[in-house]
Amino acid sequence: MKLLLGVTGGIAAYKVCELTSLAVKAGHEVRVVMTPNATRFVGALTFEALSGNPVLLDTFAGAPVPGSSSAIDHISWAKWPDAVLVAPLSANTLGKLACGLADDALTTVLMAVPAVTPIVLAPAMNTAMWDHPVVRRNLDWLRALDRYALVDPVSKRLACGDVGPGGLPDPSDLLALVTGATRPPPTVAARGT
Repeated sequence: MKLLLGVTGGIAAYKVCELTSLAVKAGHEVRVVMTPNATRFVGALTFEALSGNPVLLDTFAGAPVPGSSSAIDHISWAKWPDAVLVAPLSANTLGKLACGLADDALTTVLMAVPAVTPIVLAPAMNTAMWDHPVVRRNLDWLRALDRYALVDPVSKRLACGDVGPGGLPDPSDLLALVTGATRPPPTVAARGT
């Protein structure tokens, strides 16, 4: 399977390194698109080393993808995968998707992904952010589109010390969900950690 991983800015980004490694070991081809905030938590070089592929960081600069040489690499990246997983999905990127904003490489790629390609979203954030009315509204808007599979965060002790929902599910659970996806279900529950 060709798996496109979208990584946004959150402490849980480090878990996507393990997910990338697991996917490659399972024989999947992996590419990674990162938001600028994601690079503050994990470097692009880490994902390049784990996936064996370049990382897309900039909508217009492009990345050295075989067979691609244009400033519209986000379109070729959007057409490439069999499935897409965005993990962690920050409140910021969740809001952009809900409102149809595409102002970075990840959101631009996501807007161009063909409707037949499953897109799994795995939000992870502080419990208060997860419970915020605007985040809840944005989640409802995304669910109403019937375009994305949403994986609920797990309840646990978070990096900030708070305990509650907001944790990223286990990387192996996320990989199993995305590799089993043929069409995004409205909501997918992951087992807690």
